[in-house]
Amino acid sequence: MFQAAFLPSGWRHTVIAYLELTKPRVVMLAAFCAVIGMLLATDEMVPVRLLLAGTAGISLLAGAGFVFNCLVERSIDARMARTRARPFPRGTVGVPQALILAGCLGGAGAWLLLTYVNALTMWLTLATFVGYAVVYTVLLKPATPQNIVIGGASGAMPPVLGWAAVANDVPAQAWLLCLIIFVWTPPHFWALALYRVEDYRYSGLPMLPVTHGSRFTRLQILLYTLLLIATTTLPYLIHMSGLFYLIAELILGGIFLYYAWKLWVDYSDALAKRTFRWSIEYLAYLFGALLIDHWLPGIGAALGLSD
Repeated sequence: MFQAAFLPSGWRHTVIAYLELTKPRVVMLAAFCAVIGMLLATDEMVPVRLLLAGTAGISLLAGAGFVFNCLVERSIDARMARTRARPFPRGTVGVPQALILAGCLGGAGAWLLLTYVNALTMWLTLATFVGYAVVYTVLLKPATPQNIVIGGASGAMPPVLGWAAVANDVPAQAWLLCLIIFVWTPPHFWALALYRVEDYRYSGLPMLPVTHGSRFTRLQILLYTLLLIATTTLPYLIHMSGLFYLIAELILGGIFLYYAWKLWVDYSDALAKRTFRWSIEYLAYLFGALLIDHWLPGIGAALGLSD
């Protein structure tokens, strides 16, 4: 993690606390998915300024959403072992400072997108911010065990935002990338919720393993994994990708299905942790395969392997 070593000790701890509120690892995953959307939106090289401004603007607004999430859930975080070391439970950041931080990050992100990208990307990213920070965090998460399914729509938007940044349009291919992340989110998150079930029970949040039990949740993971494999085959079926992607997608999906099946028949917390870790790697490998497949014709032409 960024340590701000050049700052005095007190400032260093403050900067790190503010950085933690933005959930930088999740922001990096969102930025990665947005960049994939940008690169898939064109057969040409994406202009560097557009790539940097689009990635930065989307990342800043994502960070603002996570700051707001931490602010709203500060009392819940204080009750959970996984989150009680965050800045709010530790008392290192106050509510006014967090609101100012979220406002500055969101404002800077919106300005970057409007000035250097396009208005469509800015409005879509702002809508994503509202969907995550308000609809999911405030309304859905404390109200229904299907919170992660419905709220997953906001988390699935980064490739659409990236595509819009380059094309100033959001065609069906962009929404298909969104659909893949939307279907991926429940088995990804529920694997975490399974081995953190006591944390969620104590928090008061109606997560699926708390409200419906482990066995039902594991069945849902298995069913969603099967749906995920079907969904990730769609890029090949609509001729968005070729054989390389199809082979990679089936191999990656087969590994995910193996984990989901093992969770169903022989559960352990250790296996749930491995499934959760694999789900993150899976998404990165899947989108990487989609990108390589997209570039293969150009690589073949450069090597003189195509007609």
